[in-house]
Amino acid sequence: MNLSAPPASSTGLIRSGREVIDIEAASVAALAERLDGTFAAACGLVLACRGRVVVTGMGKSGHVGRKLAATFASTGSPSFYVHPAEASHGDLGMITSEDVVVALSNSGETREVITILPLIKRLGVPLVALTGEPESTLARAADCHLDVSVSREACPLNLAPTASTSATLAMGDALALAVSGARGFTAEDFARSHPGGSLGRRLLLRVSDLMHTGDEIPVVAEDTPLKEALVLMSSHGLGMALVADASGLLAGVFTDGDLRRHLDQGADLSAPMEAVMTRNCTVAEPDMLAGEALRLMETRKINGMPVVEGGRLVGAFNMHDLLRAGVV
Repeated sequence: MNLSAPPASSTGLIRSGREVIDIEAASVAALAERLDGTFAAACGLVLACRGRVVVTGMGKSGHVGRKLAATFASTGSPSFYVHPAEASHGDLGMITSEDVVVALSNSGETREVITILPLIKRLGVPLVALTGEPESTLARAADCHLDVSVSREACPLNLAPTASTSATLAMGDALALAVSGARGFTAEDFARSHPGGSLGRRLLLRVSDLMHTGDEIPVVAEDTPLKEALVLMSSHGLGMALVADASGLLAGVFTDGDLRRHLDQGADLSAPMEAVMTRNCTVAEPDMLAGEALRLMETRKINGMPVVEGGRLVGAFNMHDLLRAGVV
C-alpha cells in the first residue's frame, strides 16, 4: 500500500463505486442469453434428485457456494455445502449416490475440486459445474456446465474475484429458483422453512395465537354508560371497548377514535353504549392468518379488531399484539 498517496476525493470514490456496480451488473445481465437447453438439463438433474444438492467450491467460490446451498435449502431443495479440501479427508462420505453435486470454480481447475472429481464419478453422482472456462477440467467432467465467464473483474487490477462471483451467484440463484418454481414451491412452504422470520410468522401465525381472551377482553353490555366503558378501555389497553348482547353475540365496538370524535361533538358520557358504538364493525376469526388480519387492518385503517366465532365474541387484539408477535 502506498502510504504517501493523497487521499481520494469524494467524487473519485463515488465514480469508482459506480464503475464496480456497472461492471458487475453487465456481467450478470450477460448471463441471460446463455440460458439454453443445458440450463434446463441442469434444472432437470436437481428436480430428479432424491437426495441432497451438495454444493462445493474453494475460496471465494466457497463463500458463494455456502449462500447457494442456503438458497436451495430454503426454496424446496434440501442442500448443504461441503468444503472440497475437507471432502478429501473424510467429508466425501457425506455425499451419496442419490445426491447431485453443484461445483463452483471460476478457473475450472481448482486443485481441491479436481481432486474429488474421480470419487464423485465413481459414486455415479450427477455433476453440475459453474465455471468461467468452458474447456476446463471441471467443465468437461460435468454432466451439465453453466458458463459464468465475465469479460473482466470489477477490481481495478482485474484480480480480485468480484464480477465473477456476482455472475456465479446469479446463475446459482437462477438454477435454484427455476427448480423451486417447477416444484410449485409456495409462500407457505417458504414460511415453514423460516418460522422465526417475519414472513414465517405472517404466514403461519393465526389470530388465535395472539388474541386476548376471557377477562382480558374489554367487553360491556349495550346499556352500559359510556363513562363506565371508558374506565374499562383504559384498564385493558386495547384502545377499544367491545359491546356484546346477553347471549355473547358481538353488537358493536367503540374505539379511541370514536371517543375523540364524540368529544368533539360534545358527547354525553352517560349515554348507553348502544347509542354511540359502531355496528357492523370489521372482525376477525380465530383461524384467520395474522398476516391477513394485518392487511385488513391496514386497508380499513383501524388499530384493533374483535374476534368472533359464529358471531359470538371470543377475543380481541390490536396492532401492538401484531408487533409483539413479530408479524409487523
